[in-house]
Amino acid sequence: MASGLFALLDDIATLMDDVAVMSKVAAKKTAGILGDDLAVNAEKASGFVSDREIPVLWAITKGSLLNKVIILPVAFLLSAFIPTAVTIILLIGGLYLAYEGAEKIYEYLTPGKHVKTIVLEEDISEKEVLRRENEKIKSAILTDFILSVEIVIIALGTVATEPILEQILVVTVIALLATVGVYGIVALIVRMDEFGARLIALNDKKDSFSDKVGLLLVNALPKIIKAMGIIGTIALLLVSGGIFVHNLDFMHHLFPSIPSILTEFLVGLVVGFVVWAVIHFGKKLFAKNKPVTP
Repeated sequence: MASGLFALLDDIATLMDDVAVMSKVAAKKTAGILGDDLAVNAEKASGFVSDREIPVLWAITKGSLLNKVIILPVAFLLSAFIPTAVTIILLIGGLYLAYEGAEKIYEYLTPGKHVKTIVLEEDISEKEVLRRENEKIKSAILTDFILSVEIVIIALGTVATEPILEQILVVTVIALLATVGVYGIVALIVRMDEFGARLIALNDKKDSFSDKVGLLLVNALPKIIKAMGIIGTIALLLVSGGIFVHNLDFMHHLFPSIPSILTEFLVGLVVGFVVWAVIHFGKKLFAKNKPVTP
């Protein structure tokens, strides 16, 4: 009886060890999307009144957890009964990620075409403020859903050949990490300027140590968000290129003489701009042929 119990505990320990190892591999594979998720949500959770940032972020976090509750069972059922569907979804997701990366590069290279006109309004009612806040929350949750699908599918792809129990454990760990880790870091980022302002107001002395640290935090926030956006764009292209290189045989042997990371980036970049061109010119063609209503 005792030996059977110890054998069971040993099996559980081995399983947890395998899950930990595979979770590290899956985390590396999804790091690019996690970085983009972090950058996107830091931007979406900022710009609110100071005392509303954390409530808004909590609302987005709850939406993100609900997204995972919806996505995970569907992903596991597909993996168990239609495993080919996981690869197909992975490739479709790769097209989306490549397109997102290419679009961000296009917007960076043509900044004049994407300048948003900001209209300052006074005496906005509390109801209107809450309406706009809810719209931004819904937008963030929708974006999170799309990125969560990719995170779960990519994580699932790294353990597709493993037993279903290990798939469930590994992908669930990554999904929880994607929510708790990302939104925890976002919470720290969006509160940087508030913490910096408090340090500046800590004493009446000018150019004190707390003033210097406070100014550093306040000035660093927009730069950090911008840097994460750049890193996230590169990561999107790397992740998408990796999806194609590792799942399509003819791409796997492209440019064997150059480092694989460069091959993945180039593949992601080329595929991204091909998809971007199709969508961009498709929209123009559709708008041109759209009948004009009197």
